[in-house]
Amino acid sequence: MSEAPAVAVVDAQTPGNVGTIARAMKNFGFSELLLVDPPELDRDGEAYGYAGQAREDVLPNATEITFEDLVSEYHTVGLTATTNQNATRHVRYPFSTPAELAEELETVNAPTCLVFGREDNGLSNEELARLDEICAIPASEEYPVLNLGQAATITLYEFRNLAISDTQLPDVERDRASEAEIERLYDQFDDLLAGIGHPEEKRAKSGRMFRRLIGRAHPTDREAVTLLGIVRRATESLNRKTESVSQDRD
Repeated sequence: MSEAPAVAVVDAQTPGNVGTIARAMKNFGFSELLLVDPPELDRDGEAYGYAGQAREDVLPNATEITFEDLVSEYHTVGLTATTNQNATRHVRYPFSTPAELAEELETVNAPTCLVFGREDNGLSNEELARLDEICAIPASEEYPVLNLGQAATITLYEFRNLAISDTQLPDVERDRASEAEIERLYDQFDDLLAGIGHPEEKRAKSGRMFRRLIGRAHPTDREAVTLLGIVRRATESLNRKTESVSQDRD
């Protein structure tokens, strides 16, 4: 995808929700806000009050558009909380989750728009029937309906990779300890099992379980060295106590 999807809000009933969506857009790198039949957006009112820093660019640059122009100019993705459960009806089916659709759209080279509906009943069946794809957020079966601001924020978060390449978070790639260091930890654990008198027939299984546990954890060098030191000290302490008891008996 060459550019981030646009975001459209159809017939929003409260200015505050438009401001909330604009703020979420700013959070996750989206800039093109399209409004179909919007409420009045007073610069001293709720919309700008809720928009945060988006009051400087996303919100004032929002474009009013008709639903006709929206469906004719964009590849459209309609957001809904209610989906059909099978393929016998096609208004709200098939559907994708935001995460699934975000991955799919990475390869779509077309102007795309995420379309959100009204606060009370979302997009109508007639509107959804004219949109290209359907997207729904997985939620509790007992109460799957999110408010408009929540739905937009979750969706834009999942689509963030289409809009931003870097975030404020540091690189989380783990610096895994060397295999040699980790093998030393395994060997020391084996010595500990012997030192505590763990049944010999169970040592191989216990060692294998420890190996799997550490293997899933991907310890850093510091973590592996610290664990190795603790296990070594425990083993040495046991050995000293064993030697002391043996000398007392002699």
